[in-house]
Amino acid sequence: MTDTVDSATRSQNMSRIRSKNTKPELLVRKYLFSSGFRYCLNDRKLPGRPDIVLRKYKAVIFVHGCFWHHHQGCRLAYSPRSRTGFWQKKFSGNVSRDEKVKQALLEIDWRVLVIWECATRSKKCLDYFAEVESWIKSSSSYSEISASDEL
Repeated sequence: MTDTVDSATRSQNMSRIRSKNTKPELLVRKYLFSSGFRYCLNDRKLPGRPDIVLRKYKAVIFVHGCFWHHHQGCRLAYSPRSRTGFWQKKFSGNVSRDEKVKQALLEIDWRVLVIWECATRSKKCLDYFAEVESWIKSSSSYSEISASDEL
């Protein structure tokens, strides 16, 4: 399938995709703050510069986009039909980097939570946010929250 816009327009569109302050991340941050949790953002001292750092609980939260981090089994994690080699390399690199960052954080005794974009889009969003709160207060070292099975 060919692109519907010229390469200059496509480049401009792609450059507008943000890595910080995304809509799913803002939803999670708003919920955490309203629940009384205080956090730091994108701490450079920690591996992978986590989206949300809860120092009091020695916990970090990553809010992953299903497309960019290639969420397994999620309909939002499709692969474009053009330049398949490029996209396959891009997605596998992202997944590999995510795993390395997770392991690095666990090795230095930080707890890791991954919230997938699909959970923030779900009708059960508030239920998933309640899971976030219970995970923070638990002693679990790693967890993922997603809604890919209901999309």
